[in-house]
Amino acid sequence: MTENELIGEEQQTEETGLVTFSEAKAYLRVDSSYEDSLITALLASAVSICMDVARLSPCEWKGIAEYASNMRKTLTIRGEEKSKGEILQMKELLRIGVLYALGYLYEHREEADHHDLVLTLRNLLFAVREGVF
Repeated sequence: MTENELIGEEQQTEETGLVTFSEAKAYLRVDSSYEDSLITALLASAVSICMDVARLSPCEWKGIAEYASNMRKTLTIRGEEKSKGEILQMKELLRIGVLYALGYLYEHREEADHHDLVLTLRNLLFAVREGVF
């Protein structure tokens, strides 16, 4: 991996916080660097769609994405204090949502049905979206 690729991966990790560029490529089972720019764009789109569907602000998204299991603090999401366990559960659900959206957008890049994608993500992210935690 070249220095530029490493820098790009670090920037992508900072942007999404949940899924690194390497994880995205592994999830999509892409070995070559031919589609790196496409994957980067789709990952950013997947994050944006999931943030909208989950009804999270960029600040809330960043707080959840940067939360680590060894942290003791709580986070405020939509005016409610969330415990460590709740935050970690939300983080995992959001990660699954991003990976699903990424896979969908990658596989259906020619004829994506965004309505269908959003409906599926609403089901996947229901607990985060509706504040069930």
